Amino acid sequence: MRRIEFRKVVETVEALCIKAAYELPADVLSALKKAAKGESNPLGVKIIEQLIENARIAATERLPLCQDTGLAVVFVEQGCSTLIDCPAGKTPVDAVNKGVSAGYEKGLLRKSVVAEPLKQRKNTDTNTPAVIHWSLVPGDRLKISVMAKGGGCENKSGFRMFRPTAEASEITDWVLDVVKNAGADACPPFIVGVGIGGNFEMSCLLSKKALLRGIDKPNADSFYAGLERDLLSQINRLGVGPQGLGGDTTALAVLIETAPCHIASLPVAVNIECHSHRHGEVII
Repeated sequence: MRRIEFRKVVETVEALCIKAAYELPADVLSALKKAAKGESNPLGVKIIEQLIENARIAATERLPLCQDTGLAVVFVEQGCSTLIDCPAGKTPVDAVNKGVSAGYEKGLLRKSVVAEPLKQRKNTDTNTPAVIHWSLVPGDRLKISVMAKGGGCENKSGFRMFRPTAEASEITDWVLDVVKNAGADACPPFIVGVGIGGNFEMSCLLSKKALLRGIDKPNADSFYAGLERDLLSQINRLGVGPQGLGGDTTALAVLIETAPCHIASLPVAVNIECHSHRHGEVII
């Protein structure tokens, strides 16, 4: 049994939070540069070039890419042959939340979490608790992925339960409507995560997990890879464009994840991500 110290998990999450907030992933930056060359709207080109410059300044001067530094969403895959050594009264979840709190404090990142949703909405002042998805996998490694999910794009996500007889075209038409309605409010160009299958909560989780995949890596299944390409093409014909001001670049990628589902169900969820696609992962 391989043992990992509680402190190691804290330090890893802390570093990931800061890195994600300051550094736009290479695949996203590459996609923006490619989009700038292919964009037909001069204003759209100018906006994309500003996004690229914003990413350069954030990385070199160690500043947040966006003032909304997001709700920390953490995916942990723990190998079954791995044990996290925790102090008395603590759990691995405490390690993740302590890392998020430390990262947002050290990185001077805006804290955006309220303790409860309706009564007072008082800020927790730590950006915790994080939203944590923990799973057990074979092996002896611990994989930690952190996504800083901003409110503007998250608010434009959607879910729908389709009839199991629905054609692929019905699903793509609905996804297009969700993206179109997101418009300028969700800060395009987008990365669009789509979850198909599972059940109500699983489809939503799949749509968010899809966003962790490299945007240059198509679905392993050729059918869904084709659906990703078709959706991206249709989305970019909507004309929403960079920051909603028109153009060919409404999205940089569409990423689909699927799961088995009940014979009477066909759940589909869409999770919108803005151009400031902040995430990272470390394997311990």
